Amino acid sequence: MADMNTTKQKADQLIYSLSNINFVKIALIVLGTWLAIYLARRLLPYLAERGPSQTRLILLGTVPIARLGLLVIAICWIIPLIFNVTFQNFLVIAGAASVAIGFAFKDYVSSLIAGIVAIFERPYRPGDWVRFGDDYGEVINVGLRAVSINTADDDMVTVPHDTIWTSNIVNSNDGARTLQCVTDFYVAPEHDAAAVRAALHDVALTSAYLDYDKPIVVVLKETPWGTHYKIRAYPFEMRDQFVFISDLTGRGKRALAAAGARPITTPAGVEAPTG
Repeated sequence: MADMNTTKQKADQLIYSLSNINFVKIALIVLGTWLAIYLARRLLPYLAERGPSQTRLILLGTVPIARLGLLVIAICWIIPLIFNVTFQNFLVIAGAASVAIGFAFKDYVSSLIAGIVAIFERPYRPGDWVRFGDDYGEVINVGLRAVSINTADDDMVTVPHDTIWTSNIVNSNDGARTLQCVTDFYVAPEHDAAAVRAALHDVALTSAYLDYDKPIVVVLKETPWGTHYKIRAYPFEMRDQFVFISDLTGRGKRALAAAGARPITTPAGVEAPTG
């Protein structure tokens, strides 16, 4: 009878006594996991930057997946060393954790869940160029709680993952090797539209930053205050998108002058069309 009571007490025990917990093994697991994550975050981007351009985004995209996998393995390894894992104890732990998490870490857990969703649904991944509200930049790191982007002004912006629940996320390349750049021109209505379109097409075609495998499209839209032209083209390297647009803008203005078109600005209080 005494043996049965002892067995029942051990089964009901939620956490092992300190003397039964192997702290050395736990420390080695934590250290090994940290080291593996550190190597993954350093080695994979290193290989991505120095390997073929076709594999760059693939290697960068494996960083958050590898980190998540390593953390899950470590947690599953450590839990049985601390807790007496039985079905009854699992229900107790899950219930207590749910209550604590629900009240104390609601926003944090929402970001963690959104981070796991983002890792698998991939609305953004390292190497993508995305816009969160007014912030636009390259995704540098996809963590479990937040994503970090590097803007054109070299600012690091950290955005919690739970943004995906409430806001639209604009991904300019969505894993592709290049992205479309749009350069705007506003011209007075009195001009030869065919000549201007041809001149702007030649401007894009002769850019040193152009990806020749992608199409060049020049579109226009008539407005009450003038004509709105857009050059839609692709730079060879995504990180050159801003100098590419600057190049098209500078040489495009000269081409407009040569074609006899007079550039104008939109009237005060009138928003330029985006379509």
